[in-house]
Amino acid sequence: MGRAFEFRKERKMKRWGHMARTFTKLGKEITIAVKQGGADVTGNPRLRALIAEARSESMPKENVERAIKKATESKQGDFKEVLYEGYGPFGIAYLVETATDNNTRTVANVRSYFNKCGGNLGTSGSVSFMFDHKCVFRIKKTDAMDLEEMELEMIDFGAEELFEDVELTKDGTEYGVVVIYGDYTSYGQIQKYIEDKGYELVSGGFERIPNTELKEVTEEQRATLEKLIGLLEDDEDVTNVYTTMKPAEE
Repeated sequence: MGRAFEFRKERKMKRWGHMARTFTKLGKEITIAVKQGGADVTGNPRLRALIAEARSESMPKENVERAIKKATESKQGDFKEVLYEGYGPFGIAYLVETATDNNTRTVANVRSYFNKCGGNLGTSGSVSFMFDHKCVFRIKKTDAMDLEEMELEMIDFGAEELFEDVELTKDGTEYGVVVIYGDYTSYGQIQKYIEDKGYELVSGGFERIPNTELKEVTEEQRATLEKLIGLLEDDEDVTNVYTTMKPAEE
């Protein structure tokens, strides 16, 4: 298994514990997708993938409809995706993805979280080079799938890594998925392959994978670093937080 698998394993556990945040994040991403590509799911592959993810996360249908409506109402402000970079304590790099309709508010909040935990908000490009921008898809695993054959086929569509994983439904039932990673520019090609093959799409999105050696920290240091992560993730404008801290041993 590659770096993406280990990285995803840690992030998956966090997602299960933040259902309300997941709905907020998906709502903003749906609004942005509609603003960028329109409300017609037929011609908007990003919107199709987000609706599939919303369904897999048991997000209420009315929440999805509200997010789409918000994007089509001219009186609503535009959400913009803004990336913040900085260093937390102990030399750990942080990359913070946000979706905001008020950048002044968001940057002030993000800066305050860094300052509160002994970190510093940096300039554009100060840490982003330490992360690779990837697209990631999850599809339902079936007994008929030949993963080796699928991986060989998907190389031509931009896939770089493919592996089996397990997800949980809202009631705790496990189901198998195939996770596919590729360069972010291959998003459309990979999604088209999945849809043409008739595979059930669970989600499709983007992640930042550290490409540098992850740093070991003590338990005391981890507590401080996790506090900063928590402050950032609890902010309504923040959609994802990535760091170069090595995950805790299970």
